[in-house]
Amino acid sequence: MPEGTDDPRLSAEGELALARLALDEGDLRHAAGHLAGAIAYAPTMPEVHEALAQLAARSGGGVELFPLDQHPFIGTVVARAHLLAAAGRPGDGLELLAAATGHVPSADWAGVPWVSAPELPGLLDPDRIARVLMQVCAGISDPVPETAREPLWPYLRLARHAVAVHPRHGLLLGAASALARRVGAVGQAVEWAGQGARELPSKLSEVWLGYAYRSAGRTGEALAALRRAVDHDPDDLSVYADIAGTLADHGRLDEALDWIDRALARDPSFDCAVHTGHRLRYRRDGDLAHLVALADFQRDHPDDSHEHSDLAECCQSQPWLGRVPPASEAVAVALRQRLATGAPADGARLSLSGLEPPSAMRALSEAAPALVVTVAATPEPDLREPRRPVEHPLWRYAGITAVPAVPVPPDTAVRRIQQLAHPAWPHPPAAYDAAVGLATLELDDLLGLLAHPPAPPPTELGRTLSRHDPTLWVRCVQVWVCLGLLHHRTDEPWPDSTRRKVLLDLVWGIEDWVTEAALFALVTAAWVDPSVRTEVARVAAERFGDAVEVAQRRPVTVLRSLAHLVLATPYAEPASVETARLLLARDGAAVAPRQRRFGRLLDRIWRRFARHG
Repeated sequence: MPEGTDDPRLSAEGELALARLALDEGDLRHAAGHLAGAIAYAPTMPEVHEALAQLAARSGGGVELFPLDQHPFIGTVVARAHLLAAAGRPGDGLELLAAATGHVPSADWAGVPWVSAPELPGLLDPDRIARVLMQVCAGISDPVPETAREPLWPYLRLARHAVAVHPRHGLLLGAASALARRVGAVGQAVEWAGQGARELPSKLSEVWLGYAYRSAGRTGEALAALRRAVDHDPDDLSVYADIAGTLADHGRLDEALDWIDRALARDPSFDCAVHTGHRLRYRRDGDLAHLVALADFQRDHPDDSHEHSDLAECCQSQPWLGRVPPASEAVAVALRQRLATGAPADGARLSLSGLEPPSAMRALSEAAPALVVTVAATPEPDLREPRRPVEHPLWRYAGITAVPAVPVPPDTAVRRIQQLAHPAWPHPPAAYDAAVGLATLELDDLLGLLAHPPAPPPTELGRTLSRHDPTLWVRCVQVWVCLGLLHHRTDEPWPDSTRRKVLLDLVWGIEDWVTEAALFALVTAAWVDPSVRTEVARVAAERFGDAVEVAQRRPVTVLRSLAHLVLATPYAEPASVETARLLLARDGAAVAPRQRRFGRLLDRIWRRFARHG
């Protein structure tokens, strides 16, 4: 689609004016180019179609002026479709319009009189109409959001007229039902699908009927239709997965898994059954091993029959599996409260009972420099000391003030992380893949970003986090930098690699948000590389165990997050898992109502931006 315009109609008028000038000069090829641009901006504008008809009259139909090369402009495709219809080839024209709709479903490509003409289906073979409707269905969501349905109404009108002309054509009835279901005409979808199944008893007809019943909330009839589809073709295992999904949606997990097991008995590698099975088993018992096995399957079978979202669905909004958990420190809570109430920081004071992690303290000073913070004590074990000796310290202390021990990163590194950092991801392997954009940064640059996180970018995400929680942006930066470290010098074997040594230093350095970020990077490494799982599980257990021990003597603000990380770790040690669950269950009951409200706000933010990447 054309870019950089605020008023598509105005842009179409500009292209149309240039097309008319070219027509007046007899330059038909340039006129065609401008008309393609005009129709892309305003596909139903009458003046554009009038000019297209003039071009056709002066060029013997004009079809050849709109060639379909390897990567045709969408306006060229649509203009050619209309000219083909005008030349007596409406079937060819419909196929091109359906292709345009699949590319940009939001545009009203088919909203022209000839597509909705009642007489059109009488000129076409019903098989071809059915193929066009199926082509449209393949390019749109199921269902289409209500606000996005209007550009698809012309195809529904075409379907109605076609069924009126060919009322006993089973394939057409089923395809019409599939379209009607997607655009919200569920009653019509049930009627057409039922009629289609009677006229053409087949697996496909029963599948269409089952889907229509399911959309209408008639679950029993939907399952009966899908079971009849299996009877027609016991080897189509995708229907088994559909039955399982339908049963699971209504809480019948044991029955659903019975159908998955039947499919897997026929083909243990059938992707739909494998994905659905792991998702449903995880839903039943919450065992992370199901998701890890699914991730392994995805890695080992990159050429699945189609894209699956089961792993992302299971990880969505879960701490560390699909998002960065918010900071729980007193300074972070205070900052969020001030932003929520609009309270000025000038002259305000914040008294802390104990020192909090360096990233938290610095995030507060960056966001509210006028706020006066006092710290009553630095209890033992001293938070200012690393938990184990490290070679890559991020911080040093001047009294109770944390000072970065690494240089400020260059602007190139800042721009890179501002483009990449985000609070949500589909699942850990997807986060690993996305972080490859940091692979070319030097180690010093990456470490510099951890201690000197840049300001949020001037994007919708950046502005949202600035308004609600600047500390979350800092955590996003640190998480993605540590994921970027996984791509540092990947030619080095893992056991002796720089990336492993640095991440372990960050895990065992001064207790900080970076501790969480670095451990998440190691956990992510375990998701994508089975050979490191035993070591990472041990590291996660040791770091969590150390935090639990320290928490007996002083507050450890990252403790809950470390517990969530243990639960996200492949092959996690059972004792650590049990301790993490007990801790989270105990602390969850004590979460303040204000924090729960903020958590719901962040959930909305995470869902809003979860499609990133």
